[in-house]
Amino acid sequence: MPKLSVIVPFRNIQAFAHDMLCGLANNAGADTEFLLVDDQSTDGTPEILDHWKRRLPRMTVIRHEQNKGIAQARNTGIDAATGDYLTFLDGDDWYDRGYLDKLVAGIEGLGCDFVRTGHIKATGRERVVHRPPAKVWDTVLHPRDAIAPPHVETMVDYPFVWAGIYHRRLFADGAMRYSTSLRTAEDREWVWRLHLTAESFAVIRPIGVFYRRGVSNSLTQISDGRQLDFIPAHDAIMDDVLGDREAERFLPKIVRTYCALIAFHMSNARRYDSETSRELKRRSAAVLGRMPQEVLDRTLTEMDEQRADLLRRLRADARKAA
Repeated sequence: MPKLSVIVPFRNIQAFAHDMLCGLANNAGADTEFLLVDDQSTDGTPEILDHWKRRLPRMTVIRHEQNKGIAQARNTGIDAATGDYLTFLDGDDWYDRGYLDKLVAGIEGLGCDFVRTGHIKATGRERVVHRPPAKVWDTVLHPRDAIAPPHVETMVDYPFVWAGIYHRRLFADGAMRYSTSLRTAEDREWVWRLHLTAESFAVIRPIGVFYRRGVSNSLTQISDGRQLDFIPAHDAIMDDVLGDREAERFLPKIVRTYCALIAFHMSNARRYDSETSRELKRRSAAVLGRMPQEVLDRTLTEMDEQRADLLRRLRADARKAA
């Protein structure tokens, strides 16, 4: 039985497969299995993977007969994993040599449910290191203590699920699966659920995963209705928090986060098609109307005036429509 399962969902990554596969080969220990989930690629990716099977004997390719999206592709990998620990990588990203051994050593040494790391953002030839917003490093903490306060960046604002390693007990009995109804923002909802349900975590110093930016077919680059999935994702988080035993503790954080995302998307509404832009405004107004109003009022007084005024106008629209 392997110690680590690496789950790589992908679709049409022909241009990036070599970097990704070289990164896997540079981390191919005897205790590591690679589960590559092909979400119905239509380019030359399958042929490239077939060629690499000789170099990566512990690589298994799982193929979806229909395009099901990244959330289901990750779930497929989780269901097939047999390692003591799981980690994720996107198909257009890659690893530095020896990174996975450091991940495993980190979580085994600390004995916690999950460990997070920094990453390297790669935009063309530019490389920028991004570190998690952790208070302390190399120390086991309770995940709930890393959610608040609302006015600063915390670990739930670091949604890069591939920058970490997770004990398989978190996934037992169907737990910690990704929401397949979401086409974007599924990682944000997943990270919040992780911090609400796990018992222990740590942030460690090794950095060795490269996050490729500027990919034209990346979901971060789209400008259609899929961008609006941040709304059902954060509705789900809000519902989880409202039903949580510490709802009062975490409501200010999710309300402020949600408000900040609404303001961000509204300020970028011109990049979306006209139908998506109208739908964004309508749905955002409805969200503000159903938030806990006392918490929302307090949040708006603490935000900068430009965003607060925008959100107040949207809330007024919701009240007129009611």
